[in-house]
Parts: sequence; structure tokens; C-alpha cells
Amino acid sequence: MAPNQFSRRRFIGRTAAGAGLILGGGRILTACGDDEAAAPTTTAAPATTAAPATTAAPAATAAPATTAAPTTTAAPELAEVNFQLSWFDSVQFGGSYIAHQMGYYERFGLDVSLVPGGPGVSPDAAVAADQALVGISAANFTGQSVADGAPFKIVGVAMQKNPFVIASLSDNPINEPKDLEGTKLGMAFNNQLDLELLSELNDVDISKIEVITSDYDPAPLVNGEVDSLLCWLTDLPVAMTVQGIDNTTMLFADFGYAVHSQTLICTEESLANRRDQVLGLLRGDILGWQEYRTDTDAAAQLTVDLFPDAGFDLDAQKLQASEQLKIMFSADTDEHGFLWFTDESVQDNIRTLAALGVDVAADLWDRSLLEEIYADGPVLA
Repeated sequence: MAPNQFSRRRFIGRTAAGAGLILGGGRILTACGDDEAAAPTTTAAPATTAAPATTAAPAATAAPATTAAPTTTAAPELAEVNFQLSWFDSVQFGGSYIAHQMGYYERFGLDVSLVPGGPGVSPDAAVAADQALVGISAANFTGQSVADGAPFKIVGVAMQKNPFVIASLSDNPINEPKDLEGTKLGMAFNNQLDLELLSELNDVDISKIEVITSDYDPAPLVNGEVDSLLCWLTDLPVAMTVQGIDNTTMLFADFGYAVHSQTLICTEESLANRRDQVLGLLRGDILGWQEYRTDTDAAAQLTVDLFPDAGFDLDAQKLQASEQLKIMFSADTDEHGFLWFTDESVQDNIRTLAALGVDVAADLWDRSLLEEIYADGPVLA
């Protein structure tokens, strides 16, 4: 990686390094490829080596036989499975880290490895190749995979609202899509369809928006080169806030853009033949995210402790963790449980995906596991 080039993970981790990174226009890339190795997989600590046996003492006169102690039953062997994450390690997956750390997956018979992702990793491909039992994807990616013949099911939705936002400086805010007219918007080229759809849904004349292709970096906004940025709620706005730069965010999801994100997917074969394992992974994950919700600062601290070489800034991780609450929990999850999705949200996704050129049917989503998990109520004990 060349000097002053940073991945999205490194930028979020190091936002407390000083405003010079932003004001100096340091580049932040979302696709570093082979320039940066993925963080280590989170796995259980290895077993310690048993002490060597000592030489038995010479036999003495046998004592009267005593009643043998009852035989203990060996603990059932845990099934080893991979859970493919969608991005580099960060508090974005804090609930899963808690589940792993607290042994919640083991409670359901699983030895789960949390496998980090990144720009060169496709969770859909990993699940399709049986390299992971469950993966974290998004409805648009999975929908396209299914259109291409992949046998996937979405079995849970972690982000109740899509994380796409328009970020602007608070002294010149973009509060609604119409405010984009007559302004300069910085974004990646591959978000053009998303912008077109947002504009169409909200009667925005897209010809009045000057789009500036930019790296995934707040510098153009802070330096006045653009009036706003298209990004995720939980990264560039967090980075600016930590560095004392007041900013305003406008969620796409609040203006008709419905695309499920951070979705949990598995194959139809796993759903049919490894159902108990998929159920166990979801149950363990839910327990972790329930705990995450009660103390996001603790989740951030755990993330920093787990990955000491990642260069994470604790304040940035804490803010990201709390910001995620806005999009990961909702009235629906309060009523039905974490990961829940409704028939209405599925239909909204079908319409939005069709407008993005991805045609899917309602049976892409399967709620049967969640219905079983939450049969006794929306909180898993």
C-alpha cells in the first residue's frame, strides 16, 4: 500500500490520529486488494499441552478396594463451522464477537470461526462453495446471485435500514433529496444507479446534481470541493465526528430506498440438511447482539482488545457501535426479535431491487428459522 493510502478499516480505526489526515486530503480506498492482508480469523484459543506423565511408584500392598467413582459423560463434540463476515474486522460485527467470546455458539453445539471479509471476498461465493455455513451479504448481491442460479436463502436481516447516507457539513446540510439539486455530490462511480433511484423516488432532477467521482474519503467535503458525499452512516460521518467536524446525515432508507443490508444467508441444502446448525448459529448470534445493544461501549472495547494490531481508535469504535443501533434495531425487532423481517419489508425490497435491475421473488427470504427461534417471544434467553 502506498504512503497516505488507507483502507476503510484503517481510516475508521485511526480517526483520532488528527485532522491532518482529512484536511491534507489523504486518500482512503475501499479496495486495497492484496495490499493489505485480512485480519486473523477469530477462533477459540488452542488447548494447552498436557504435562508429561511421571514414572509410577513401586507397587505397595494393595489397599482394600473402594467403590469406583461414577463415570463422567464426555461433553458432545462441537461441530466446526465458518461464519463469513462481509468486511474487515470492526465493531460492525460486535455482536458476533460477543457471541464468540461468551461461548454462545458453543451453547448450541457449534465451534464457530468468524472469517473476516474485505473488498476481495465474496460471502455469497464462500457460502455457495460450502466454505462457510452462513455468510453476511446484502439483498441486492444475493438477489443477483440467485438470478444467476445460486441456491440461496436470506434467513435474517441485521440492518433494518440500509446504511447508505448523504453526508454533508452541518453549516450547509442536505436534509432531504431535493436539497441535492444545484449541489456537488462526491461518490463512487458504481453508486450511480442508487443515486438515480433515490432521485426517481423523490422527484429530484438528477441533471441538476453535479456528480464528482471521488475516493471513499471525507477530504473533498471538508475541503469544500463537494457539498456532500454518498457513504455509509457508520464510517465517514463517524470519522468526521471523532475529529470534531460537525456533519449531517440523510438516510436513503428514510426516503423510499429499501435494500436489506447485513443479511444472513445460507444455501437451500444447508437449510434442509443442516438446519440445526444454522439454527444454532443464529441463536448464538442473536444472544450476542442482544448483549451488544445493552452496552455498545463494551462491544467497542472488546473489538479493540481482540485486534490489538489493527490500530483501532476506541472513541471511533464506540461511536460506530452506538450509531449502528439506529439501523440494526427497530419497532419490528422490538416486537418480533433481532434479525426479523416483515412481509412488507420484503415487498419493499422486491420493488427497490427491480428498479436497480435485480428481479427477485419473495421466496428468496425464509423466516421459518426466526419463527422457530422466537416462538416464545422476541427476547432469546
